[in-house]
Amino acid sequence: MDFEPHRGELTAYCYRMAGSFHEAEDLVQETLLRAWKARDRYDPARASVRTWLYRIATNVCLTALEGRARRPLPSGLGAASDDPGAPLRPATDIPWLQPFPDARCDADTRAGLRLAWVAATQVLPARQRAVVVLRSVLEFSAAEVATQLETTVPAVNSALQRARAALAGAGGMDEIAEPDDAETQAVIDRYARAFEAADVEALVRLLTDDAILEMPPVPLWFRGSEDYGRFVHRVFEMRGAGWSVRGLAANGQPALAAYTPDRQLHTLQVFTVAGGRISHNVVFADPRVFKAFDLPPKIF
Repeated sequence: MDFEPHRGELTAYCYRMAGSFHEAEDLVQETLLRAWKARDRYDPARASVRTWLYRIATNVCLTALEGRARRPLPSGLGAASDDPGAPLRPATDIPWLQPFPDARCDADTRAGLRLAWVAATQVLPARQRAVVVLRSVLEFSAAEVATQLETTVPAVNSALQRARAALAGAGGMDEIAEPDDAETQAVIDRYARAFEAADVEALVRLLTDDAILEMPPVPLWFRGSEDYGRFVHRVFEMRGAGWSVRGLAANGQPALAAYTPDRQLHTLQVFTVAGGRISHNVVFADPRVFKAFDLPPKIF
């Protein structure tokens, strides 16, 4: 039995459950190991290999997540800051949500990977999270999910209803433009040029009025183009001009890797673009995130 063709979509599934790309890779490895050991007991008359693997992956995830704290973004922990000059102290005791590198899965498996949506699902109990991902994203039937979770169809339907009610304010899974959308790419290209030129005014013109900027593992976050601009101005004052950026994609969204004037990797920025303007930028500074995207620590 060849399980490798399923690795990418299983990794995306485990990421939606765990909120961490590195943990998702470990969970998938455990899933495939269990499947290999149980291959002689697989019955093709009862389920496809794919469905069978998802049942194993779900059990692996639920076991791993038992008693775990959710993985938030800063905007999920408290009110926005109104002080762009506040100290930037990382909160290393919080298991922050991590981005997912698009290059690690096929385009047709990226539904339900948006950062905001994954962050919203993190507030759900793990079994509800599994139900909403399996039913709403992966489109398994209620009967299949009931088998995977060893429960009943009414229980699955009830859990899905509760999960959808809890996520009602989180926005749709696919309401923002894809990274390869021409208009979206043009906005990101203009942002990249303005960032490399340290042109704060040009950056602010590309933002929505209520744009959000957050920077895990720093728990601060800002709402509004004015505070966004004031904070970025502070960064340029501290680091100087002459930045470089590289384009990539994360969570089905456009992203940029930013390098300081001395060519050191500084951050990975994941954007939400809506209506031709940037409404959200999640800026990651965790070296473990950089490794997941195979980003060079220095450019020359």
